[in-house]
Amino acid sequence: MKMSQLFTKTSKDAPADEQAKNAQLLIKAGFIHKEMAGVYDYLPLGHMVLNNIIQVIREEMNAIGGQELFLSSLQPKDSWEKSGRWHDDVVDVWFKTRMHAGEGYHLGPELGLGNTHEEALTALMRGHIQSYKDLPAYPYQFQTKFRNELRSKSGIMRCREFIMKDLYSFSRSQAQHDEFYEKAKQAYLRVFDRLGLGDITYITFASGGSFSKFSHEFQTITDIGEDTIYVHEGKKIAINKEVYTDEVLAELGVSKDDLTEKRAVEVGNIFTLGTKFSEPLELMFTDEDGMLKPVVMGSYGIGPGRVMGTIVEHFADDKGIVWPENIAPFQVYLAPVGRDDSVREHAEELYKGLTAAGIAVLYDDRDARPGEKFADADLMGIPYRVVVSEKTLAQNKYEVKARTSDDVQLLDAKGVIKTVIPKDI
Repeated sequence: MKMSQLFTKTSKDAPADEQAKNAQLLIKAGFIHKEMAGVYDYLPLGHMVLNNIIQVIREEMNAIGGQELFLSSLQPKDSWEKSGRWHDDVVDVWFKTRMHAGEGYHLGPELGLGNTHEEALTALMRGHIQSYKDLPAYPYQFQTKFRNELRSKSGIMRCREFIMKDLYSFSRSQAQHDEFYEKAKQAYLRVFDRLGLGDITYITFASGGSFSKFSHEFQTITDIGEDTIYVHEGKKIAINKEVYTDEVLAELGVSKDDLTEKRAVEVGNIFTLGTKFSEPLELMFTDEDGMLKPVVMGSYGIGPGRVMGTIVEHFADDKGIVWPENIAPFQVYLAPVGRDDSVREHAEELYKGLTAAGIAVLYDDRDARPGEKFADADLMGIPYRVVVSEKTLAQNKYEVKARTSDDVQLLDAKGVIKTVIPKDI
């Protein structure tokens, strides 16, 4: 893509009321736009990154048998009343409305804007699960959620409107559920490894609520985190403050002396639901012995936008964003410097060559000063900057610099392609 075709522009300033580093940098770099507190638009560059993160997650969910679908945001009241979660004293972050009914716009039944989808999917699966032969099933989606948070903060890491990957497992027995649960746990670790956060993300024991003794959060260390966790580096696990008791420590075989207190953000979670939803919503199946039994369920969530914000917080430096290569919007920021016609011609030729090699390039064809171009390349966090100038052309080479390095290389076109080909983490 050429910069002249990109309608977004970089800015020196972020909104005065925006305190989170991730949102400040993403707004300045032209990746997102702030509509209101807790609500952000993903502009073309931000949407590219978000989709790249989603694709990593999608690949790992498919690898363990997930099947992608897409559910509605509007949810009827009746399913939530059956589960006992419609009322505000149970779930206090609902956005609710009423449907119009008939002429004269009379008010019809109440609706909720989905803040989660256990009820909706459990009701849907009644039409697809009747026998043990229909199990297990692992549907998942990437879907917009709405939560009327009292105070939205931390940029795109805590929003009132956000995208969530939620996978739900439907199993015939606790043993079948437990087997998949462990597969999901490992898949989540692979996701965060591939997104560059693996070394600072911990499987964290948290409360299982009414469903099980523990749930498992995936907590990433960051100063902006809202959670306090206690990390055991040797075992690569952590314990959420909410379950930090002598009993839990003994059960996990760790002592307080081995744990370090950290601030962290929850980027994913998995937890057992048991028959909490299948029984009231009558999701039943007939087993081999002819007995009617409730389906055993589990829930597995990751917030791609929250992960994106966490990546910005973790990797950013004083120049701007630093994207891992496999999720960056472009792999190369191509910057011709100088007004000589040959510079422009060679830049165009290199742009075509890189693109033909399957390398995503943002070609800065603006009539701007070199310093402005270099500052934008750093702010946007694109992994490689390639400069074409009269000086480099005199050596029949191009200047190549990685975003994370101060070293500059002079390479020919083949050397440029070999150096900048994306590398999955």
